[in-house]
Amino acid sequence: MDQHESDIVQEPEKRSYEWRAFFFIAVFLFPILSVMLIGGYGFVIWMSQVFFFGPPGHG
Repeated sequence: MDQHESDIVQEPEKRSYEWRAFFFIAVFLFPILSVMLIGGYGFVIWMSQVFFFGPPGHG
C-alpha cells in the first residue's frame, strides 16, 4: 500500500492525540459512564421495590 506524506502522523503529534484521548476517557467518559451505571442500577432496584417486592424490612 502506498502512503501519502499527509497520511503519516508524526510521533509528537501522535503522542499528543494519545494524551488527549487518555484525558478524555479518564476525566469525562469513565465518570459519566459510572454515574449512569450506578444510577441505572439504583433505578432498577427502586422500581422493583415499588412494583414487586415492597420496601425492605417489611415482610
